[in-house]
Amino acid sequence: MLRAINQNAERWALLLFYTVLVLTMAIEVIRREVFSYSSIWGEEIVRYSFIYLVWIGAASAVKERAHIRIDVLFHSVGPRTKAALYILGDLVMLSIAVIALYWSFETVGVSWQFGSVTDGLRISKVWFLMAVPLGFALIIFRLLQSLLRDFGDLIAGRPVFEGNQLFD
Repeated sequence: MLRAINQNAERWALLLFYTVLVLTMAIEVIRREVFSYSSIWGEEIVRYSFIYLVWIGAASAVKERAHIRIDVLFHSVGPRTKAALYILGDLVMLSIAVIALYWSFETVGVSWQFGSVTDGLRISKVWFLMAVPLGFALIIFRLLQSLLRDFGDLIAGRPVFEGNQLFD
């Protein structure tokens, strides 16, 4: 079960938020065009679903090494150097993600302290602002997994996982 969660957690979450986004947007378009009425809560649900979708998608891209990168250098080096470059890139990204995670809690803390709520849903903004720290926490988790995999591949002499390519 843990393996299934590890492999598919982001996919399930992305499917959930994408479905909520599309259904809410479709309902709001029908309400606006057919009934000449729209609600503020529909716009908020779509906006916050999209924000969660982006952050979970970023973690998924890190997991699959499907994020955008310039890999010209990777094609001209050997497998050990390639593994070292991937490890270096992951370490740089990890340090940035840790710093961003730390600073992202400030916004959540201010919202918590002052009790700010959304305009339409009247729900605490903390739930929606937590998308950023949650996204960075997922990115950090996936980077740590990637680093462990890369170090294992480097030590065992296996070719490093290069990820999925968007265009081949």
